[in-house]
Amino acid sequence: MGGHELLHPTSSPFAALLLFLCLLEFCCKVDDVIVHGFPLHQIDSGLIEEKSILVPDTSLISTPQPFIPLLAPSPMTPFFSNSTPKLSGRCTLNFSAVDSLISTTAVDCLSSFAPLLANVICCPQFQAMLVILIGQSSKNTGMLALDSTQANYCLLDYQQILESRGASGNLEQICSIHPLNLTEGSCPVNDISEFESAIDSSKLLLACERVDAVNECCSQICQNAIREAATKIALRDGGLTSMDISNNLPEHYSRIDGCRSIVLRWLSSRLDPLSAKHVLRRISNCNVNEACPLVFPDTTKVTEYCGNRIKNNTACCSAMDNYVSHLQKQSFITNLQALDCASLLGLKLQKMNVTTNIYSFCQITLKDFSLQVGSQESGCLLPSLPSDAMFDPSSGISFTCDLNDNIAAPWPSASGAPTSFCNK
Repeated sequence: MGGHELLHPTSSPFAALLLFLCLLEFCCKVDDVIVHGFPLHQIDSGLIEEKSILVPDTSLISTPQPFIPLLAPSPMTPFFSNSTPKLSGRCTLNFSAVDSLISTTAVDCLSSFAPLLANVICCPQFQAMLVILIGQSSKNTGMLALDSTQANYCLLDYQQILESRGASGNLEQICSIHPLNLTEGSCPVNDISEFESAIDSSKLLLACERVDAVNECCSQICQNAIREAATKIALRDGGLTSMDISNNLPEHYSRIDGCRSIVLRWLSSRLDPLSAKHVLRRISNCNVNEACPLVFPDTTKVTEYCGNRIKNNTACCSAMDNYVSHLQKQSFITNLQALDCASLLGLKLQKMNVTTNIYSFCQITLKDFSLQVGSQESGCLLPSLPSDAMFDPSSGISFTCDLNDNIAAPWPSASGAPTSFCNK
């Protein structure tokens, strides 16, 4: 699995002509990546405006190649608004110190595409930047949290800056972020001095300064260190005991979660912003990949035609294709998420007396669980490792898709035992 970057076209007149043809939805071929123009529809209580999107040709070639869909700007309008944000003047966070990362976030959460990339790219980056901003600010303030008034102003300013660079103006809702997320929550510790007196800071930094992007989700070296530090500071004021934590009550979980945010901000204060971004994205990526983000519609029609002994092959596969088409309108997902989704749907169907492996029977692939673009089979599975969208002035927005081949969706075993994340 893997992707390769689309090489930037040269500045020759021929390259300019190719780009122009692409934008007019003619097919083009650049550096052996074949693309076509199709409208992309976003599903969010219905269809939204069409955007020009370039997706790979699905005709047979000797060796399928990973592709990068280009979300190209309209030739009639500027791609980014580049407007001047209207800031409150009441937020003390130093946005200019992490300007390049804010630009990365704006591209990751670009306008109407933010909901489509929300789970895998946009929201993890949006949230990581908030942690980094507060962590970097703590070097001057000594505080690892904002008060409620500051939190409100700073979140509004952050959103304004991103929106001025082309990001969606609805990120707080898309990513479920509230001003409270910038405070200490119910954690009893919020300043650096008290934090460092409560935990072994050198041990924490050693565990997390270099997070292994491939192995962290299974080894959990950094995550265990974060959990240990969060637990220690949660117990700091005596309002919570080890026995309370073991009971797993919602209010106790809330305190641990608030303290976990404090730990992440402290780590961000001890790393340079780019390194902090890599650490935070790699940690959050474990949560991203361990669950299927899709919403499964009612399976009645599929079970009606595919349940028990299949009587009409065509009717069964037609019902299955129609069902999967609803999943394909939701969002881009990673290859590991696609495995989770295939397993969950398979188990759901098995409980409804669908005993035949209809993934194989109806030729359902992993790509079929991700967002489709255009009228051809061109599902995009994002890489399981953290990634960002990319912006090029000449070609627009691109992001790398993984598994550009028709890998069959695995039908779950009869035992129904879930597949371990670390065995995928």
